[in-house]
Amino acid sequence: MNNNPESCDLLVVGAGIVGLAHAYWAAQRGLKVVVVERDAQCIGASIRNFGFVTITGQKAGASWGRALRSRQVWAELAPQAGIQVLHQGLWLRAQRPASHAVLEAFMRTEMGEHCELLSPAEAARRHPALQTEGLQSVLYSPHELRVESRSAIPQLTQWLAEVLGVQFRFGETVQSVQTPRVETSRGQYRAERVVVCTNAELNGLFAPQWTPHQIRLCQLQMLRVQPQPGFKLQGSVMGDLSLVRYEGYSELPEAQALREQLLREEGLSLQHGIHLIVVQSADGSLVVGDSHHYGPVLPPFALEAVDQLILRHLREALHLSQAEVTERWVGTYPSSATEPCIVQAPDAHTRLVTVTSGTGASTAFGLAEEVFNAW
Repeated sequence: MNNNPESCDLLVVGAGIVGLAHAYWAAQRGLKVVVVERDAQCIGASIRNFGFVTITGQKAGASWGRALRSRQVWAELAPQAGIQVLHQGLWLRAQRPASHAVLEAFMRTEMGEHCELLSPAEAARRHPALQTEGLQSVLYSPHELRVESRSAIPQLTQWLAEVLGVQFRFGETVQSVQTPRVETSRGQYRAERVVVCTNAELNGLFAPQWTPHQIRLCQLQMLRVQPQPGFKLQGSVMGDLSLVRYEGYSELPEAQALREQLLREEGLSLQHGIHLIVVQSADGSLVVGDSHHYGPVLPPFALEAVDQLILRHLREALHLSQAEVTERWVGTYPSSATEPCIVQAPDAHTRLVTVTSGTGASTAFGLAEEVFNAW
C-alpha cells in the first residue's frame, strides 16, 4: 500500500457514466482528475442498458433540459472519442385511441417541438420495419441518439485518459472519504474536492445520507435478439406502455384513461413494469427490453415469463420473421418515486450524486455540468 498521498483537484468515486460525466467537466475546467473504481472495469448499470440517449418523454422541466444538454454533449464527444452513433430518432407506436390522445397532448407542449405525429401510412413509408396495421398514429422524434454502451463506456474512458489527462485507478475500493483525505484499498489521496458516484451501492459510502431519501433498487431484464438478415431499424422503437412509464407523457392528464385501459388489457406487463424499447447494434442484432422490479435487494435471477412478455411486445411492434435470443442479462440501478436524481453536499468540498430514474446515459452530462456550475 502506498502511504504517500497522491494529490489531485478532484477525485471521482465510480467510473460509470455519472462519474465519467463529472470527470469530463472537471477536466474541461483544467482540473487534475483521478477516478477510482472498485472493479477492474465498468460492469454495472452503465453498460447494462440500451445506450439510448432519450429526450422525448423525459419528465418536463429540469430532467428534459438535462437530457437535451446531455444529447448535445454526446453528439460532440462521440466523434472525438471514436464512439459510433448507431442510429438517431425515436418511433413511438400508438395502438389505442387513448394513446393517440396522449401523443396529441404531448405535441402541444414545448417538448413536442421538432417532433412529428405521423399517420400509420406515413410511418410505414418512412420506417418499413414498423408494424403499423391497426395503429392510431406514430410519434417521431429526431432527438434521440443510440450508442453501444458496452463499447462506448470503455472508449469514453480511454478518450478522457488520453486526451484530457484523467487518471483512472481501476480495481481499487474507496474505503473512507473525509475530504481532502481519501483512503482506498491501495493507498491514500489528497483531493481538493470529491464526487461520489457509486450508483446502487446505497449501503456503502455515506449510507446514512441516502437513508432519508427512501431509495430502493430497481432490477430490469434485457435481451439481445437476432432478427432476419437485412432487418433495419430507422431509430429506436417504443409503444403504448411507454406512455404510462415515461413522465413526460404519463403526467399529462390524458394519460389517466390510457393507464386504466392498459390495466385491463396489459395488467401482467404493468405488474412487471414492462414497456418496450428496441434499438439496433452495428452487427444488426436488437437490444430489447425491459422490465422493472423493486426492492431493498433483488435476486439475480431472470424470469422467463417476463422475457416472453417482452418478446411478445417486440413481435407485435416490428415485422420480424426471425427473433432468436442470443443474450439475456439483468441490470440494477437506484430508484426513487419522487426524485429523478439526488445531489447531496455533506460538506463544502464533497458531493454525492446519483441518478435515481434509470436515465444515467440520457442525463448524466447535463447533471454533472449543473453540479460544477453550482459548486
